[in-house]
Amino acid sequence: MASLLTDTLFEARGQAPAPSKDFYQLLVTKTEVIFRWWKISLRSEFREARPGELRETHEDFLDDPSLQIQIAIVFGGDTLDHIFNMCRGNYDFLVRLPDPLLLYIMSYLDLEDIARLSQVSHRFETLCNSDKLWEMIVQNLSGKITSEMRSLAHEVGWKQFFFTNKIQLQLQLRRRRQMKTESSDSLSD
Repeated sequence: MASLLTDTLFEARGQAPAPSKDFYQLLVTKTEVIFRWWKISLRSEFREARPGELRETHEDFLDDPSLQIQIAIVFGGDTLDHIFNMCRGNYDFLVRLPDPLLLYIMSYLDLEDIARLSQVSHRFETLCNSDKLWEMIVQNLSGKITSEMRSLAHEVGWKQFFFTNKIQLQLQLRRRRQMKTESSDSLSD
C-alpha cells in the first residue's frame, strides 16, 4: 500500500482571515511539513518582507503548537486534524485508489452502503451516481444485457434503468420496438 503514496501527501493554499491579505501554502510530504507565507500589505513596514518558509519533520510538527495554531487559523481545524493523522502515519488509502478500481469495489456493495458512501465526499457522491457504476451493478445482477436494454439505459441513464421495475422496463422496451417498426414502415411506404 505504501506504493500508493506520492511524495506530496497533502497540499493546500489559502488566504489568511480578513482583514489580512497574506497568502499561505501548506505541503505535507512523506517526511516533513512545509509551511510557506507571503506578506501582502501596503504598509511601509511590510514592503520589504520576503516570502517565508518553515520546514519541520513530522515529529517536530506534532510538538510545535505555534505552527499548529497558525495552520488552524488559516486552513481550519479539520485540515489540522488531517495533518495530525498523516504525521502519525494514519493515511487514508481509500481516497488514493483510482476511480475504475473504486467503481469495481463499489459495484458489489449493498444499495444502502452505496447511499451512505455517497455522503462521504464529493468524489464518492460523483462515483456513486455515475452511470458507469450503475452499469456495472446492472451487469452483476442481470448477467446479460441486450443491445436493446443498453440502448434504453443510455437514453434514461443506468441508475434510472436499475431502479425502474421490470414491468415498466418491458413496457418501455415494447414502446421502443413499436416506434422502430412504425418508423421503418413509414420509410418503406
